[in-house]
Amino acid sequence: MTPAPALRLDAVVRDFGGVRALDGVTLDIAPGEVVGLLGHNGAGKTTLVRVAAGLLAASAGTVRTLGRDPVRDGVAVRALIGVLPTCSPLDLRLSALANLRFAGEVFGVDPDVLPRRVVRLLEEFDLADRAHERVEAFSAGMRQRLALARVLLHEPELLLLDEPSSALDPLAVRMVRELIGRLSRVQGRTVVLCTHDLAEAQQLCDRVIVLDRGRVVAAGAPAELTAGLAAGAVEVEVDPADVDAAAAVLERADGVRVEGARVEGARLRGSGIPRAALPRLVEELVAAGVRVYGVHPYEPSLEEVYVALYQGRPR
Repeated sequence: MTPAPALRLDAVVRDFGGVRALDGVTLDIAPGEVVGLLGHNGAGKTTLVRVAAGLLAASAGTVRTLGRDPVRDGVAVRALIGVLPTCSPLDLRLSALANLRFAGEVFGVDPDVLPRRVVRLLEEFDLADRAHERVEAFSAGMRQRLALARVLLHEPELLLLDEPSSALDPLAVRMVRELIGRLSRVQGRTVVLCTHDLAEAQQLCDRVIVLDRGRVVAAGAPAELTAGLAAGAVEVEVDPADVDAAAAVLERADGVRVEGARVEGARLRGSGIPRAALPRLVEELVAAGVRVYGVHPYEPSLEEVYVALYQGRPR
């Protein structure tokens, strides 16, 4: 039996006066999935997260978060989810320790369990030695790490994270990415990740959903989306002196499109090349006097997919 989605939106609309922030969004997110929400500023990502958390009511359509209506059953839903908003949920006047203790009490964490859990999270996020300092003295990265610890305090089933790696240094970014992977793979938690970091989305997400002006314009596994962009694409590495000759051979080949004619000076990229045609293509290059150093399957990045989706669309 297929488990019920952790998050389901069906034809969801959200209006702010005359502005439509979500325009008929339909999606299902399965338990244990890591799903990235991508899109320009104003595309609807944060609104979608707020609707899923019950912080905003949908103007039309149906929302089910962990099987419940997040507005009507808001208290029960928010006890089971963790939300990291773009604005800090921390009290800057309190210490890191006091912030976590207070949040634990608000979320109803067992008083016998809370002290140990607070200490563990402070250690996990490398904040144990600053536990008694006021948060107002923390750097932006330290505050973000503490905010993430706060989100995990009550061990939520569903995490809604809005730019979780913003303001973090490279080591902290790596730690957060490893944490998200563990939450999904080991603990079976569901993660919805709003991010502008497309490399992060490609690395972490089982699926990505691209929003534009409140509508879903693309959805799928990163590998599916990138494969659709450049089927049969290869990069041919040649001697720099032979780039023009190699380009001429590629352009004569039936069905081959030469794209980005010179990549790093000595690489040519072609698409529409069946795997079975590669040996013949290499023979033709060699016969034309081209010194071939390598033929590499080319995998476009999620960033290239994103740019292709948005090219020609008004911001």
